Amino acid sequence: MNGKIAVVLINYRDYAKKYLAACRDSLRSQTYPADKLKIYIIDNASTPESYQYLKNNFPEARVLTRSDGNYCAANNLGFRAGRKDGCESLVTLNMDTELETNCLQELVLALEKHTEAGIAQAKILLFPKNENEKKQAKINTLGNKINFLGFGTTSYYNEVDRPITGYPEIKCYASGCCFITKKEVYQKIGGWNEEYFMYHDDMEFGLKTLLAGYKIILAPQARLFHKYEFTRSIKMLYYMERNRYLMTLSFYPFKMIIFLAPAWVVMAIGLMFYALFKGWFLTWFKSTFYFSRPSTWTKLKKYRQEIKKINSKPMAILKENIIGRIDFLEIDNPILRLFVNPLLNLYWRLLKFVL
Repeated sequence: MNGKIAVVLINYRDYAKKYLAACRDSLRSQTYPADKLKIYIIDNASTPESYQYLKNNFPEARVLTRSDGNYCAANNLGFRAGRKDGCESLVTLNMDTELETNCLQELVLALEKHTEAGIAQAKILLFPKNENEKKQAKINTLGNKINFLGFGTTSYYNEVDRPITGYPEIKCYASGCCFITKKEVYQKIGGWNEEYFMYHDDMEFGLKTLLAGYKIILAPQARLFHKYEFTRSIKMLYYMERNRYLMTLSFYPFKMIIFLAPAWVVMAIGLMFYALFKGWFLTWFKSTFYFSRPSTWTKLKKYRQEIKKINSKPMAILKENIIGRIDFLEIDNPILRLFVNPLLNLYWRLLKFVL
């Protein structure tokens, strides 16, 4: 474990004032050799004040600035800087985390032991809110899932942590909260698609990695605690809804898109009424209107061509890794659990048979 690694943190406005100190201290305590560790903080939507705050409070990190808040572009900026500085492995890390002392070492070890893996995700645990949770941690995610309609969800959310041996394979994608990848993987798949801006970007990154012939694994001894909050801003809802269509229309073969159309229409109608009920209809409308622009379809044509260069026959990979049900584990919705998911599972089984 002698190679240099780059760890990329992204700040957005005053985010660092809430989370930087604890994350910084956990990075400073890592067992991985300090001279082999390069920290990059991307000051997204940077101001002179935020830039100076980062420089003063994490002087050993290299601070790079961006103005527009594009999370995907910020990750690309950090990873390119790491590659330029000779880093062999690249880590994306949320700032609202605290790492156990051997976390980075275990992430590097996971890729070294499994050369077929292109990504290794840390075991992401929920940050304890009380004394009981300090004694018995709970899981945030052990790898994320993709529903065939483009919804991304966590796995094992809020379950009690337990020992995991080996390096289990993650069938869908690694959470962008914390994963490590090899520089050659990043180069081969072309990094993050900056059109996504934020949300589902890790899904897109993971699917390209799978299509490129790599596996995605969990590094269960690489543990960190995530100050996760399942609260949704209107801006977030826009990108989540828009990007699930962006992902499916980019990756799915045309035959699959045609057979999926009825399910998409039904789900779109259901979400429209849900948006009306919840008071974010305008956000839903904007995410749908995005696909009425000719420029969007020009971009989609380009993305499909880029993905085809990675793998010209993605169907087998998609069928193996995508699931039917929607597992919003943070929300126990009886309609989803008892009615919608059984129908979605049946639809997906039939679709896979036809395809």
